[in-house]
This record gives sequence, C-alpha cells and structure tokens, in this order.
Amino acid sequence: MAKNGEKKGFFKKFKHKFQIVIYNEITFEEVWRLHVSVFNIFNYVVIFTFILVLLTISSISYTSLKEFIPGYPDGSMRRNILKNSISLDSLESELLIRDKFLLNIKNIISGTETIYDEKKDKEIERYDNIKFTKSKEDSVLREAVEKKGKYNLSPETRTNFVLNTLHFFPPVNGIVTNSYDVSKRHFGVDIVAEPNSVVSSTLSGTVIVSSWTLETGYVLQIQHSNNLISAYKHNSQLFKKQGDLVKAGEAIAIIGNTGEYTTGPHLHFEIWYNGKSLNPEKYIVF
Repeated sequence: MAKNGEKKGFFKKFKHKFQIVIYNEITFEEVWRLHVSVFNIFNYVVIFTFILVLLTISSISYTSLKEFIPGYPDGSMRRNILKNSISLDSLESELLIRDKFLLNIKNIISGTETIYDEKKDKEIERYDNIKFTKSKEDSVLREAVEKKGKYNLSPETRTNFVLNTLHFFPPVNGIVTNSYDVSKRHFGVDIVAEPNSVVSSTLSGTVIVSSWTLETGYVLQIQHSNNLISAYKHNSQLFKKQGDLVKAGEAIAIIGNTGEYTTGPHLHFEIWYNGKSLNPEKYIVF
C-alpha cells in the first residue's frame, strides 16, 4: 500500500502545475502568465526534439548540406564515380570482344570452330516458328518493295562481290589432296607440292600470328583488308614474324610436315572472312 501511495504521489507531482509570471521591473505590472507542469514540459521537449530531428534529416537528404558532412562524397566525386563506372563497363565489353577475337584466332590456328554469338542464335530460334499470313495489302507492299530492292545486294551476294573483286595469289603450286569440308571440321585445303616449295602470301596484309603449335607446327596468319584472314600451317620454316607487312605473292615460309595433325609434307591453307571459314578452291586455282 505504501508503494502504491508513493507512485500516486510521484505521478501527482509529475502532473502538478506551476505558475510562471513575468512582471514589469518598474511598475510591477503583470506582463505574462503561464501555467505548466513537468508533464507538459516533457511533452514539449519531446515534440520539439522530434521536429528538430525531422527537419535536420530532411535538410541533409534533400539539400546540398549533406556535402558538408565529413566523408560524404560531393557532387564532383559522384560524377567521377559514375564516369569511372561507365568507363569500366565499356572496358569490360572491349575486353570481352578482344578475348573472343583472340580465341577465334587461336581456334583458326588449331583448326577448331570459331565462336559465334549465342545471343543472336537464340534470338533467331525465338522467331523460327512464327507463321506469317499474307494479306492483299501485304502482297502489294511486297511487290513494291521487291521492285525497289531488285538491285540491292544481299549479305551473301555482297560477300561474293567483295571476294570476286580480289585477286588471290596461289600460296603454292600443287595438288589439292584434301578439300574443304566443314562437316569434318576441315576448314581449309591440303595442298601437296614439291619438297621445300616456297609458300607465298595470297594477298597483301600484316602478319598477326607467327608461331609454333603442337597440332599444326609452324603457323602463319595474315590479316588482309575487308576482314579477311589467311592461315598457312605445317610449314618447315617461317620467313616472317608478327607485325611484318607482306605483299601478295611474297615468300613467307617453306612447305613442311610439322605438327601432330599432318600425314606428310603439305600446306594446310585457310581463308576466313568476317569470322567464317571459306572454301579456298572457289577463289583460287591451285
């Protein structure tokens, strides 16, 4: 009972009101009077503190005051961070493209397939099963477009046009013993010639690969214009190094029998256009 009385006494004092009076110093006239309690003062302090905290947070969040907080990045720093992020993303894309290109070069040397864009293949598969129906309006429009585009070159026609304008120099004079066959993963032709025959560049260009591989022995690759690459494998000796400029018909190697994928002295010759292998016999008479 005593404890309950103490609690009631405490809360009573907590709610007990006090009077604050302000008098004029000279006339002692009452100027202002206020009745308050400890409870009221506590409530006012809590409300004032809450409003102050809310205003402070809003000022920091929605104004430039936050830049004065130690350790918080200013506007220029945030712009630099965004710029660096974009640059890193671009560099990552460039590195992926470069790695794919280098891997394609490696695959050309080893005689394996090049890498194709899987995303494009998936996009093509998505639309393979779409069935189109023609209306009269479609037929009229199709006829008009076909007349207009009658002389436009398709990608395949444009490829043939580009290649047919080039004069390919035979790398060696000999007999083709193994023709181009993608189904057998044979992306070039095998040419048998006289022993120690000189291998010549089929077109002018820049040597991008001059090396030895276990599978194909001494290998040369030359980058030509129009996104063409020629490859020369199983050589016994190389005359050119990476970065050398060569002209069409210029001696670049000696025919040989190097590498595990050889069955005798010959030249394995490949032509690649835009990352795809071509049949050299379509463009060169050996």
